[in-house]
Amino acid sequence: MSEEGPPRRRRADAERNRTRLLEVGRAAFASGREPVTLERIARDAGVGIGTLYRHFPTREAFVEALYREEVAQLCASAEVLLAAENPVHALRRWMDRFAEYATAKREMADSLRVLLSSGAVAITDVRKDLTAAIQTILDAGISAGTLRADVRAEDIVVSVVGMTSATAIDGGRAQLDRMFDLLVDGVRH
Repeated sequence: MSEEGPPRRRRADAERNRTRLLEVGRAAFASGREPVTLERIARDAGVGIGTLYRHFPTREAFVEALYREEVAQLCASAEVLLAAENPVHALRRWMDRFAEYATAKREMADSLRVLLSSGAVAITDVRKDLTAAIQTILDAGISAGTLRADVRAEDIVVSVVGMTSATAIDGGRAQLDRMFDLLVDGVRH
């Protein structure tokens, strides 16, 4: 019988490589250049393809790690925005960050579909995290008297997701900005 100890920590250079791969991957997917290959990500990160595969054995594993990290950063940005801006502006800036996040996912769509269908990523968990981030902003706005108390965070999340999806094909960023402004005006106290 083997004893399992605490999980081994990654070496500093291995952690740097993993971080660099995710940074390069994020930029590659956000650039809109086609196609984004793991080989290109490894090359642009300055590592060999074997290093990439040691960290992420499949494209889906890479996309999942990138996706989870980006969702966490997007959700954490609610607190950061509130520290710098009033709740109304923080809400609007958070919507902009969501749009940037969603734009970067277009190239990842096929891999994300595989992750969602396999259950590796549960959309309900992501929606809960996004809702909690919006609730943080709403709570601050309610306390400040700048956002309506009868607004539900999950309704804002669904609206932002729908608006972003609807304007992705036709309408573009200018229309999305106008729609976000209308939504913010609707929740303002």
